[in-house]
This record gives sequence, structure tokens and C-alpha cells, in this order.
Amino acid sequence: MPALNTSPRLILASTSPYRRELLQRLRLPFDTVAPAVDEAALPGETPAALSERLSLAKARAVARHHPDALVIGSDQVAACDGEPVGKPHTHERAVAQLLRMSGRAITFHTGLALVRSRDGFEQVVRVPVEVVFRALSRDEIETYLRLEQPYDCAGSAKCETLGIGLLDAIRSDDPTALIGLPLIATCRLLRAAGFDPVMTAGAHHV
Repeated sequence: MPALNTSPRLILASTSPYRRELLQRLRLPFDTVAPAVDEAALPGETPAALSERLSLAKARAVARHHPDALVIGSDQVAACDGEPVGKPHTHERAVAQLLRMSGRAITFHTGLALVRSRDGFEQVVRVPVEVVFRALSRDEIETYLRLEQPYDCAGSAKCETLGIGLLDAIRSDDPTALIGLPLIATCRLLRAAGFDPVMTAGAHHV
């Protein structure tokens, strides 16, 4: 059992506002650092494997420069017909993604890694979420995209806002995973590294 350390520096290896907001819910002090990682899939790489590899690569990239910190890396890849569905970046690609996913069950794989270079601590897990889309009309898709502009979200669906109206069901054991950072798994990894999120938050809010 690792010795309990109540105050290591915590870093989120991401500039995503969604992941930052989620980690803030734990009421822990942390920094954010952008990881320099190529997010392209390898030939034949599955969406599940891609999400795990990139989450670990992001955490390692930042941990190299901050060896005493606990570094959190996360990456999300949607899977449709076994192929990765990434961030659309453009309106046209978002339309194509949502038309393809209309009326179907899609799995969103969220990889999560925790790395501390000083002692070689590394753990990586993957949290899958099944999302069932309603049958969507082209008008619904166009209206949703105009209002939300979710071009930086994998699969173009922001479930935390109006995107929830595109869905019939969300099935997951970790409710924040779909937004980008599974907090149950995050707390589990932090405890494995000797960092108690609840007690640490309490110490910082006395």
C-alpha cells in the first residue's frame, strides 16, 4: 500500500474546458498543461486501444517535465462500425457524423491515465459509455449544430447541453465519462497513487 501523500501537485494534461470543469468538481487544486501528442490513430488501431494509448501518451508527455506531480491524461474516441469517430472540427463533418449515428447505439471510449514519473507510477483504464441516438431528421441536426456548434466534441454530441435531446439512452457506470473525464475512475486511480481526493479536498477547505 503506497504511503498516503495529501499534497502532491496535481496536473491535468489537457486544455479542454470540459475536463477542467469536471476536475474542479473534486474541489482539488490543480494545474493544466497542454500535452504535445499526435492524436492520429495507428494503422488498424481500434477506438478502444486508441483512447487508452492517447490518454497514457498525454500523461507521460507532461509528466516528463513535472516528475513529482500526479498527471492525469484522458482521451475520448467514439466507435461506429468499429471505426473511430473523432472531433468533427467543421459543420459538414458534424452533419455527416450525426446522420451516420442516427438511430444507432454508439460506444464512446474514454481512456484515463495517471502517471507520476518520480517513482514510475502508471495506471491506465478505459471507461466505455453506450449512447443510443434517436432517429434524427436533417432539420433537427442542422438546428442543433447551429445552436451548439459542438465541433470540438467527439461524435458532435454534447450530452451536457442540448445534445441530450438527440438521445434515447446513455448507459454507463461512470456518469461523467461521456463529458470527457470519468470522475469515479479518476478518484480510484488517485487513491491507488496514495492520494485521497476526499481528505485532500477537506484539507484545502478547512
